[in-house]
Amino acid sequence: MSTSDERYDVAVVGVGGMGSAAAAHLAERGLDVVGIERFDIPHAKGSSHGVTRIIRRAYYEHPSYIPLIERAYELWEELDESSGRDILHRTGSIDAGAPDNPVFEGSKRSCEEYDIPYEELTGAEVNERFPGYELPEDHRAVYQEDGGFLVPEQAIVAHAEAAQAAGAEVRARESVRDWAETPDGGVRVWTDRDTYEADAMVLAAGAWNYKLADALEGLAVPERQALAWFQPETPSNFQPGNHPVWNISVPEGRFYGFPVHDVPGFKLGKYHHLDEQVNPDDYDTDPTRADEEVLRDFTEKYFPEASGPTMGLSTCMFTNSPDEHFILDTLPDHPQVAVGAGFSGHGFKFASVIGEILADLAADGETEHPIDMFRLDRFE
Repeated sequence: MSTSDERYDVAVVGVGGMGSAAAAHLAERGLDVVGIERFDIPHAKGSSHGVTRIIRRAYYEHPSYIPLIERAYELWEELDESSGRDILHRTGSIDAGAPDNPVFEGSKRSCEEYDIPYEELTGAEVNERFPGYELPEDHRAVYQEDGGFLVPEQAIVAHAEAAQAAGAEVRARESVRDWAETPDGGVRVWTDRDTYEADAMVLAAGAWNYKLADALEGLAVPERQALAWFQPETPSNFQPGNHPVWNISVPEGRFYGFPVHDVPGFKLGKYHHLDEQVNPDDYDTDPTRADEEVLRDFTEKYFPEASGPTMGLSTCMFTNSPDEHFILDTLPDHPQVAVGAGFSGHGFKFASVIGEILADLAADGETEHPIDMFRLDRFE
């Protein structure tokens, strides 16, 4: 932008899951927006890729997420319709663990508090209803019929195209080097290609956020994750119509998984895979045999029919906050800068509404969405 006199209303740094949604919401409000992405749109170097991402209404993490997930569903449905892309898939969801496990108890509590219809099943009942599962028979599960998965790459493309259709500039392969407040209270952003000025800014750079805001140092910590796709012995048992997405806590850890979709194999991952905190600019992005063995050992025990040949392995990143709840706020010393960070491995399902929240914060400095528990000052 330095070659022109244009000043944007909002600069969005990062055009992945959250940033693409924020850019779309801002542009659709008639604001002049530039989105800046260091990689391709979409790309597989951060947190918003991997073919499928879980969405669920039963939310063990905290009942306060429920109003946001309800709005997220509405916005995903609108994006599905307006884009013509098949982004939201309902398969049902299973949240399971031992009877006193927080995954089961918290999911049940959130459903009851917000009158979300659900069924309580034993592990044995899950196994009987959904062949392919082999949960411990005495485990307890919340089955919720609206759960399912999103297709993250399609979601990002749909949001980016919506932003462009509403007049936003979206620029890929351009890295932000630094930014500063301007004398009139706006922001100036320096990239490896150009310089931009705007009245406000959204930081949605995922694992790189902490490098762009001192206030996030130690509060938005990247972690290396791994994913696997294994070929099922009986593929029909792992199709979307027969296999709910799942979030299961067992002695080996907490794992999550999906039916087969778009690429060969039953997909799964483990939360906090090997507990590896990383620098997003310098870590091992290649999956290893050790990564595969963690996921295969679990699959052989709890989904043995799905433990066939490896179809694919991939890595991605979580960005964890200390309490594993989101960070949604404006920066303490820079109220014109809205930030979405620390999504801790469970944020993508909310991307549609987080984009709306970040647009509110950047454009108005406040939002009507209930985000008090996600404010930065909780860490003081």
